[in-house]
Amino acid sequence: MRAVVSRVTEASVTVGDEVVGALPGAGLLVLLGVSTDDDEADITTMVRKISELRILRDEKSAIDIGAPVLVVSQFTLMGSTAKGRRPSWARAAPGARAETVVDTVVDGLRARGLEVSTGAFGKMMQVSSVNDGPFTVIVETAGSR
Repeated sequence: MRAVVSRVTEASVTVGDEVVGALPGAGLLVLLGVSTDDDEADITTMVRKISELRILRDEKSAIDIGAPVLVVSQFTLMGSTAKGRRPSWARAAPGARAETVVDTVVDGLRARGLEVSTGAFGKMMQVSSVNDGPFTVIVETAGSR
């Protein structure tokens, strides 16, 4: 699993003319890609990392201050550009599997007490955000390497 986690002052996801997910204030925007090799250990690691990453102001984590999280599925994060000019999506999990994993990560974050909004899986989404810092990190689990 691979995530791009950004500290943001605001973020939202729109499908068509409808806002389907938004942060109520400053928090984390998580773009999440699922690989074919991800398992329960990867899910547990990702939930822990997202909730405990000390990248918010004063080296706080989302769990420390109850910061909201917006999770947006993004299979393109699993693309490989090692060869040629066209990315390969061979490592990206199939849609049904990826959706289940993303939902499980979201459930795990909520179980830790975080307020979580989401995008719309498999839809053409417009993601808007205002980075704070900017501060963005890439989080990977063993299954994505």
